[in-house]
Amino acid sequence: MSQAHPAPSQEKSISPEQFDQIALLFKTLGEPMRLRILRSVCQTPKYVGEIVEATGSTQPNISKHLAVLVSTGILARRKDGQRVHYSLKNPLVMRLCETVSGSLRQA
Repeated sequence: MSQAHPAPSQEKSISPEQFDQIALLFKTLGEPMRLRILRSVCQTPKYVGEIVEATGSTQPNISKHLAVLVSTGILARRKDGQRVHYSLKNPLVMRLCETVSGSLRQA
């Protein structure tokens, strides 16, 4: 007969607002093209054209997803003359992706 496991003690320390932020993060990462964009900028910051080339998508589609990734604080955006440079702002996001990927391989 199995016993129920007690809830982690950290659960009590997470506020409703933090749960909302976590849900937004997962919602943002739930789009495969955004994950491809993250993979393309995780090691080296890139310009929009480089991200388009790395992902095989179109510039308007990439720009739409980049706006979401910047607004949620996952990517940083920096203007460099006429071009815009994108880099990973929150490296914990890549660790989260790696953790999930590792769990899928073990399943």
